[in-house]
Amino acid sequence: MKRKALITGIAGQDGSYLAELLLAKDYDVFGMIPRRSTPETQTLRIEHIGSQLHLEYGDVLDLASIYRVMKLVHPDEIYHLAAQSHVRISFTEPIHTTSVISLGTLNMLEATSEFAPWARFYHAASSEMYGNTPDYPINEDSRMIPCSPYAAAKLQAYHLTQIFRVSKRLFASNGILFNHESPRRGLNFVTAKVVKGALDIRGGRADRLELGNLDATRDWGHAEDYVRAMWLMLQAPQPGDYVVATGREVSVRDLCAYVFDKVGLGDYRKYVVTSERFLRPFELEHLRGDASKARRDLDWQPTWTFETMLDEMIEVLGRRLSAAATAD
Repeated sequence: MKRKALITGIAGQDGSYLAELLLAKDYDVFGMIPRRSTPETQTLRIEHIGSQLHLEYGDVLDLASIYRVMKLVHPDEIYHLAAQSHVRISFTEPIHTTSVISLGTLNMLEATSEFAPWARFYHAASSEMYGNTPDYPINEDSRMIPCSPYAAAKLQAYHLTQIFRVSKRLFASNGILFNHESPRRGLNFVTAKVVKGALDIRGGRADRLELGNLDATRDWGHAEDYVRAMWLMLQAPQPGDYVVATGREVSVRDLCAYVFDKVGLGDYRKYVVTSERFLRPFELEHLRGDASKARRDLDWQPTWTFETMLDEMIEVLGRRLSAAATAD
C-alpha cells in the first residue's frame, strides 16, 4: 500500500513543493486547508497538481476539524507547515500569530498522539528563533534569542515538538529552516518583492521600490531543496532537530544589486529607497546557518545557488507579468 502523508499549509510555497515531491515518491498526499471565501485564489500554488491531491477543510485552531481529518486519513507522515509566516506582520498581529503557530502546533501534536501515534511528525521551525545570537555560524546548539512575536511563537512550538517527542514518544522532528525562496514566494517577502519591483520598473509600471533595512543579511536557499530536507528528516532512523541552510550570507543590498543588474536596469541605487514603514520594530541583523548535521546525518545538500534561485524567480515572474499585460 502507498504511504499516506498529511500536509498542513499545503497551499503555501513549501506545501506545494512538498506535495510534488511526495507524489513523485508515490505517496497518497492529503492536504488540510482552512475554508476561505475565495478558494479560487487560495489554491493557486497547487492547481497544476490537480486531482492527485486529496484536500480537506480543517483549521489548526479547531481541534474537532483536525480530529476529523486525522481519523479520515490515518497518515503515516505528517508535515505541519501551517503558520502566519510573515515576520513583520507578526508585530501587527501578535496574538493571531502566536495562536496559529504555538497553539496550532500543540493541537497538531495532541491530535497526532491521540489518533496517529505511529505517524512521523515534522514541524516547520524557523531560523528566526535564533534572533541576534552571538553563536555564529548558527547550528542546532546555538543560543536562541527571538526578536519578534513570530520567532517567539516558533520557539514555543519547537519546544513543544521536543516535549511530545519525549513524553508521548512520538517520532517528532524540528526542521530549523533558514530563508528559502522560489517563484511561488508571496510578493510581500523581500526576495519576491525585489524581483517584482525591478520588473515593474523595467516595464514602466513603477519608478521606485521601497524597502526596509538594506544591510540585513540572510542565508537564502531554494524551497525545492528545503522540502527535500523535510522528507529526509522523516526517513531517518531517529527523530531529531536539524538546521537547513546554505552557509552563505547575503545582504538585502546585494540582493537588489544582483536583481536590478540582471534585468538590465544597472545600479539599484537609482530606484531603491528605504522606508521606515518596512523596518522591523526589533531588527534581526544577520543570519547564517551551519547545516553540517543535516549534510552528515541526512546526506542532504542544496542543489540551487543564490544566483540560480533568483534567475528562476526573474524568469518565471517575468513571464507572468508579460502574460498579465497581454491579457489586459
